[in-house]
Amino acid sequence: MKEKIDQVRAKAAAQGRTVRFGIRLHVIVRETNEEAWQAADKPIANVDDATIAKAQAAFQRADSVGQRRMAALHGGRRDKLEISPNLWAGVGLVRSVAGTALVGDGPTVAARIEEYEALGIETFILSGYPHLEEAYRVGELLFPHLDLQVPLVPQPRVVQAHGEAVANDFTHEKKVARG
Repeated sequence: MKEKIDQVRAKAAAQGRTVRFGIRLHVIVRETNEEAWQAADKPIANVDDATIAKAQAAFQRADSVGQRRMAALHGGRRDKLEISPNLWAGVGLVRSVAGTALVGDGPTVAARIEEYEALGIETFILSGYPHLEEAYRVGELLFPHLDLQVPLVPQPRVVQAHGEAVANDFTHEKKVARG
């Protein structure tokens, strides 16, 4: 990934431009690494080899470059789904989706995210299944291990003139003429 980021930055710089990078990842985070890997394997545990082979053959014919790349990462083999430490490609084993998941306990997944950040990734879109349950797990098990920059939330300001509210503004105060 670093090589690709460096190439894109160089091409942008040659045009007098700068670029920012982001990544979308599924997250499967649990109390322990073992529990996380069990959760990752659960959705594909009952999928037979014939179904995998049929799906992988269809993906090779897909117009989507991303889909073909995903299929090439693991070749449809269950024993090749961890394509990098804690990076699992099982999301796209039988589904037509280009996606990978970070799998592990909170400190482990946080360490992988920090590695992406060190490569130059600035924005992370994290998702999981089922959405609500995984959102709680990410909030409880992962976020405490990350140095998160929480944006300031604009607060409404009420400007008063002669004891009465005359403006409600989120971006700037309105000047009120006094009589």
